[in-house]
Amino acid sequence: MSFLEQSFSVKFEYKIYFAKSLFDISNPTLANFFKESQTSVVRKIFFVLDQGVADAHPGLVSSIQAYFDQYQEIQLIQEIMVIPGGEASKNDITLFDRLVEAVDRFGIDRHSYIAAIGGGAVLDLVGYAAAVSHRGIKHIRIPTTVLSQNDSGIGVKNGINYKGKKNFLGTFSPPAAVFNDDQFLLTLADRDWRSGISEAVKVALIKDPAFFSWIEEHATQLVARDLDTMNYLIARCAALHLNHIASADPFEMGSARPLDFGHWSAHKLEQLSNFNVLHGEAVAMGIALDSAYSFMTGLLSEEKLLRILHVLLHLSFDISNPLIQISDPESPILHGLKEFQEHLGGKLTITLLTDLGTGKEVHEMDHQMLIQASHYVSDFTSKAAVLPL
Repeated sequence: MSFLEQSFSVKFEYKIYFAKSLFDISNPTLANFFKESQTSVVRKIFFVLDQGVADAHPGLVSSIQAYFDQYQEIQLIQEIMVIPGGEASKNDITLFDRLVEAVDRFGIDRHSYIAAIGGGAVLDLVGYAAAVSHRGIKHIRIPTTVLSQNDSGIGVKNGINYKGKKNFLGTFSPPAAVFNDDQFLLTLADRDWRSGISEAVKVALIKDPAFFSWIEEHATQLVARDLDTMNYLIARCAALHLNHIASADPFEMGSARPLDFGHWSAHKLEQLSNFNVLHGEAVAMGIALDSAYSFMTGLLSEEKLLRILHVLLHLSFDISNPLIQISDPESPILHGLKEFQEHLGGKLTITLLTDLGTGKEVHEMDHQMLIQASHYVSDFTSKAAVLPL
């Protein structure tokens, strides 16, 4: 028998920029990025804008056009596509078709860029369209929510929902750059402001106990929408996510995914709620359930569990939504375990906690203990409703 073998590696590199008023003509951050990557070929940039962002910032389209009139390092496609935001954008295959049609109509090639401005769902959708068009068009992300600025918008994954399953279609394709503009956060509804904090709690619990303590100490400021406090949380959370991507398994070839702590139930909960529960809200519920399960199995002390549950409530998360409660082995949320295993593409691998900042992988979840964990969280929230936290 004879065979040929080849091995090669591809280096990916991108920067996360932190800015204020990105499209203010006095701010050269974006223009400098294109100047540094200057080539001899004609390059274009096509913008896709989240409808919610467009509504909250009615002058944004004209600001983008004025910015590229001033800075002409790249050719702006004057037609800026506005699409619905939120998880519904990942459920609507016609939006994907519209994006691919626009790539064709405007002649967006591999030297050009598609820039998405919006929440994580819009970034995921546009990133997927960019990744599969011409086998990869450069993608710029401008995340506008807490969740997308500290987690999904700065990572290497994108995708859309299909056949009722979250991220069933997708690719691993790093962005060309990410620009976090904190001014977009100012117009968020309180619910969206809080939602993304759960991903910071998650990464702190598995990576950085000092960061978890910081979140505990600053929960009041975070809920009160102090921008400086939120900017620190986003920057620290983003750094922890990026460090994990660089040091572990960025394209998830294996089944170990510690950054998915709390997510097996969160993904199913989103589906069961018809995506009326926000991703960050579902993750907070998943964190509570898996932390309680860690305690039930003897991995985590009750004192540490109570700190986790207290901080989630302090951040105004509902952690006992009826959809995540487990009363018997046929409870719908438990189907999320099988779907999560399918999504992993291997054996079931769930991250649990042995301490604040320390995770442990397990490969099975006992349904009876999950029922006990669910009851623990429910009892805790019932008592917290009548007692001071």
